[in-house]
Amino acid sequence: MHQAAPGNTITISRILHAGYVMACEGTRIAFDTIFENPFSRNCHAFPDLRFDHEAIRRQRFDAVFISHFHDDHCSLESLDLLDRATPIHIYCIFDELFDMVRQLGFTQVHPLRLDVPVTVGPFQVIPREAMDADVDSMFQVKAAGLNVLNVVDSWIDDGTLAQLVQEGPWDMVLWPFQTMREIEVLAPSRSTPAPPTLPEEWIPQLQALAPRYVVPSSCQFLQEPWSWYNRAFFPITYAQFAREVGAALPAAQVVRLDPSRSVQLDAGTLRPAPPLDWVIPIGPQDVDYVYEGNAAPPPTADIARHFAPLAPDQFARVLEYCRTTLPAKYGEIDAASDYFDQPRIWRLSLLDHAGQATHFRYRLEPGGPARLDDSDAPLGWTTEIPATKLYGALEEGESLTTMYLRINDTVFDAATERDLEDADVVDDPLIRCLFSDTFGAYQAAQLRRLLARSLPE
Repeated sequence: MHQAAPGNTITISRILHAGYVMACEGTRIAFDTIFENPFSRNCHAFPDLRFDHEAIRRQRFDAVFISHFHDDHCSLESLDLLDRATPIHIYCIFDELFDMVRQLGFTQVHPLRLDVPVTVGPFQVIPREAMDADVDSMFQVKAAGLNVLNVVDSWIDDGTLAQLVQEGPWDMVLWPFQTMREIEVLAPSRSTPAPPTLPEEWIPQLQALAPRYVVPSSCQFLQEPWSWYNRAFFPITYAQFAREVGAALPAAQVVRLDPSRSVQLDAGTLRPAPPLDWVIPIGPQDVDYVYEGNAAPPPTADIARHFAPLAPDQFARVLEYCRTTLPAKYGEIDAASDYFDQPRIWRLSLLDHAGQATHFRYRLEPGGPARLDDSDAPLGWTTEIPATKLYGALEEGESLTTMYLRINDTVFDAATERDLEDADVVDDPLIRCLFSDTFGAYQAAQLRRLLARSLPE
């Protein structure tokens, strides 16, 4: 049983997405510090905001905690704004990330271990196991007799839920209220619209945790203004989350905490606190998502026209990858896919800034390299991508979420269609060649840019 004494408080402030600042007794810690808009290249804060980077450079945190390596949680360009003496605690199974943060100049970079507390002044921060423990973690935060669970992006399995229930009672839970359809939008013609309900396990899990306050957290972004993803990515609104959770947990209060907003939590109340003055809201803040199922996705050629043309040497880099590097790479990676356990013909289409396509046909043999193919054999898989986005993946570590891939957006022969019913979209050959054995490409590209900056004279 955790009992907060009267007058003992934690101030909790929202940065963006899953980013928070918590303050208690003069100690300030921060979580998943993203100070960029847009972040992850084309994720625009929703509601809109800007960051005062000079003011952020003057901030001092007693520690920063990073839940996992995804670029919307761990960005070197954001960390670059912080004092290099700041202790950085990261949950990640890959040593490369710690090396990159040290190369940026941070002198105290520490790995987090599940269930091992980290004490910072009055705070005790305990990483808890997420469903995908190779990637994610959650944070239990204790201070002033109060108990806060920051679920970050995680899903919770039954074993961890039982552990968390034993760790209660919970004063506040920061819950990732938005499901993301980042896989479904890759193959919209083969995906069904998400039902307008919360995932069935969420309500029982929140009821088991029984917090006093629930904050709908994470996933606060839109893509470019023209992007069809803005109507297809996020099926759950703030209003729906508040309505369903409020009905199921009548003793709890659902609190929307937009970027910059702060609240002061104590044993009996939750009161507004001064906002973060370095997170500056722009325009209306009481906005919500509009979901329209698959939202009539435009052709990839139309999407490609929104991007600036590649320079000749950049386009040559992309063509060389498709002709030489990709075929060899395919033979080096573990297929791990029943669908590609037999030969398939794959067509990769690059769309330039004018919407013109350059097609590559490959014959994919199990366990071997991809081979360019000019036969009339029927297609077994198709992938379309704007050439600019493929270049971004190769040179700047662009992530799958922002690349506007379109997979199998055609009708195949009957036998292939039957086989595709059990195929997984992420077995796509381009996805596998770009991401299957690569870690931290986004951060590595950031580090190259940051280290190449001109030094002051």
